[in-house]
Amino acid sequence: MVKRNINIARLRAGYLFPEIARLRREFAELHPDAKIISMGVGNTTEPIMPHIAEGLIEGARRLKYAETYSGYADEGLAELRERISGVYYKNMFGINEIFISDGSKCDIGRLQIMFGSEVKIAVQDPSYPVYVDGSVIAGAAGREKSECETGDCDTSAGYSGIKYLPCTPENKYFPDLSKIENNSIIYFCSPNNPTGAVASKHQLAALVAAALRTGSIIVYDAAYSEYIRDAALPKTIYEIPDAEKCAIEVNSFSKSAGFTGVRLGWSVVPAELRFAEGESVNSDWSRVSATIFNGASNIAQYGGLAALDTEGQNEIREMTGFYLENARLIREALKTLKINCIGGDNSPYIWAHFPGRDSWDVFAELLEKYHIVTTPGSGFGPAGESFIRFSAFGHRAAVKEACMRLISRK
Repeated sequence: MVKRNINIARLRAGYLFPEIARLRREFAELHPDAKIISMGVGNTTEPIMPHIAEGLIEGARRLKYAETYSGYADEGLAELRERISGVYYKNMFGINEIFISDGSKCDIGRLQIMFGSEVKIAVQDPSYPVYVDGSVIAGAAGREKSECETGDCDTSAGYSGIKYLPCTPENKYFPDLSKIENNSIIYFCSPNNPTGAVASKHQLAALVAAALRTGSIIVYDAAYSEYIRDAALPKTIYEIPDAEKCAIEVNSFSKSAGFTGVRLGWSVVPAELRFAEGESVNSDWSRVSATIFNGASNIAQYGGLAALDTEGQNEIREMTGFYLENARLIREALKTLKINCIGGDNSPYIWAHFPGRDSWDVFAELLEKYHIVTTPGSGFGPAGESFIRFSAFGHRAAVKEACMRLISRK
C-alpha cells in the first residue's frame, strides 16, 4: 500500500476552524434551543453590494454568447491586472508582475510549493494557521530532532523548523526582527490576523531592512488592508522603499468585497525579486502557477473589475465600514467588562486578553454561558495563549445581541 505523506502526519491537530465548527455542532446538538451567535471564523455575512454584484452577473452573461465567451486565463485578465496596479500600487507594477488567483490563502499554499522544503521559516506569533500548517505540509517544518540541520529542535513552543516571532502586549505586537535567521521566508500580515494590529511605516521599513540584511523574502499578507482608516498606516508593503527587492504581496477581494464564496485574489511578484543565485522569483512563480492552477473564474474576475472602478471602491468602503462599526460595538462591550483588547479600529478583528487563562477554556465558557462562538488564541500559535479573537463579521442585530449577552451576564 502507498504510505501516508509523513508531513501530513506531523500536523499536531485538526485545522483550527473546522475544529471550532465541530465543537459548535456538538454544543447545538446538546442544546437545540440555544441561539448560537458566531463571532469566530472570519467569514463575511453581508450580501455583495449591488454594483459589484452586477459585475459578476455581467461576467456570467458574457459566457452565454460566442462573441464574448472566454476560457482559460491562467494569470488573469489583463484589464484586471492593470486595474489592480493602478488602484492599489499607483501603476508601480506591470501586468506580468501581478497574478490573479482564487484567494490569498490559496496563493500562500502555492508559494509554499514553490519555495519547497529546504527553506527556513519565520512567522509572526500568533499568526494565521496556513503559514505554519502549510509549511509543515510542504516539508519545511515539523521535522524530528534528528532531521534538523542545527540539532536545535525544541518543539515545546511550536513546530521545529519555524522561528516564532512573538507579538505580545510587551512589544506592542511587533516582533523582534533580530531573531530572523539568514535566508528565511518571513510571513507577515498587516492588519494582522488574528491580533488586529497594524504595522506603521517605520515598522515595515525595519522589516524590509531586516529582510535585505538577512537575504530573506517577505510574504506579505495584505488581505485586510481595506479596513485601514488611519491614513498614516501603510496599506501595502510597497509603500516602503526597496520592498520590491525582497517582498511578495498577496491580497484578496474576500474580506473587502464579500468574495469569500466567490474566490478572487492576487499576488504581486516584482520582476526585481531574485533567489540567492540570481534566478527570477517571478519566473518561477509564473511556472508554478501555470503548472498547478488554471486561473480564477472569469465570472469572479468581472466582479473584480466592478469592485475596482469608482462605484465599486465606494461600495468596498461602505462594506468595510459596516464591519468596522460591528468591531466598535464589540470593543465597547469588552471595554465595559474591563477586558483589555486591541484591533477593531483598522481591522475587523478584536484580540482580547484573559491573563492566566487557557484560551480553549475561555472559548468553552463563552459558548456554554453566552452561546457565543469565538476563536481561541492558542490556535494561532504559542503567543496566542490566554487570548480570544472576536470577529466583526456578522449581521448587526446578531452582534448587538452578543454584546448585550456579554454585558448583561457578566
